[in-house]
Amino acid sequence: MKDKLFFLVCAVLLVLPLGAQTKSDGILSNGKMIVNVFGNFHSGFGSLNDDRGFELDRSYIGYQCDMPGNLQVKAVMDIGQSKQVDDYHRIAYIKNAQITWTSGDWKLSGGLISTTQFNFQEKFWGYRYVMKSFQDEYKFGSSADLGISAAYQFSEHLAMDAIIVNGEGYKKVQVDDGLAYGLGLTMNLLDGLSIRLYGGMNEASEEGLENAYNLATFVGYKNKDFSIGAEYNSYMNSGYIPDANQSGFSLYTSLRVSDKVSIFGRTDCLSSKDDWNEKNDGILGLAGVDIKLNKYIQISPNFRMWKPKADGLDNEYMAYISCRFGL
Repeated sequence: MKDKLFFLVCAVLLVLPLGAQTKSDGILSNGKMIVNVFGNFHSGFGSLNDDRGFELDRSYIGYQCDMPGNLQVKAVMDIGQSKQVDDYHRIAYIKNAQITWTSGDWKLSGGLISTTQFNFQEKFWGYRYVMKSFQDEYKFGSSADLGISAAYQFSEHLAMDAIIVNGEGYKKVQVDDGLAYGLGLTMNLLDGLSIRLYGGMNEASEEGLENAYNLATFVGYKNKDFSIGAEYNSYMNSGYIPDANQSGFSLYTSLRVSDKVSIFGRTDCLSSKDDWNEKNDGILGLAGVDIKLNKYIQISPNFRMWKPKADGLDNEYMAYISCRFGL
């Protein structure tokens, strides 16, 4: 049954753009394909000397179209790989199945929607095909979920957004009765200077568990040649476990060398209260070059170092050639 559903969704996604080409005066003529494919070749050094190979990290395939009445619909499939060590199969999820209504300064979205917790930071970071942004990388939250969101643009300098979702993410059906709530504030104070504040709560639905809380602060500056951003994130009662708190910061920058070449760097620091998650705590260093071959293809040679906090664990060194194909 799952296989039939998967092939049916894929068939719909493939047929939609064909309809857009043949119905020039129809609704679908305002649509566009969504294609983003992330892959890499990587090789480890030292203790990771045997870790090397090609990897198809992520594929997003979907369709988006504008409809009468200021409506927009979007459907996206996420095709990736299982994180289970003994599972080498490809897995696919519906990441987005949402409808958005825009009226003046209001924007309302419903369905399986993109969340607002770290969407702004991810766009500012700008190299999702190389590595996820901090909160996504270290599982402080999900990038999509089932629910509703609202955003209001007070002025060109100030916007606010709110979201209510199941809290399970887009890869799981809802199994708990709790919901997740979030409120964000975005400020553009000067040309290129942005500040983002966000607070969220995930309700615990079982006795003995605690509500989980997420706080995020971001400050960044960007112009056409240079960008620098810093974020601090706090995740309290991770997994609804009392005092299982995590926190960390991420600092990243980029410099445009030419129209097609940029250099970038990033450092993360992840820690946990009383070292409860010490085996996963540590410091990341990342540096690379982004090369835009054309409007569809990006390539990034990059080098990464992970310094674990726990005693007895070796530093990890990896070289990557990351690639992105997108429409």
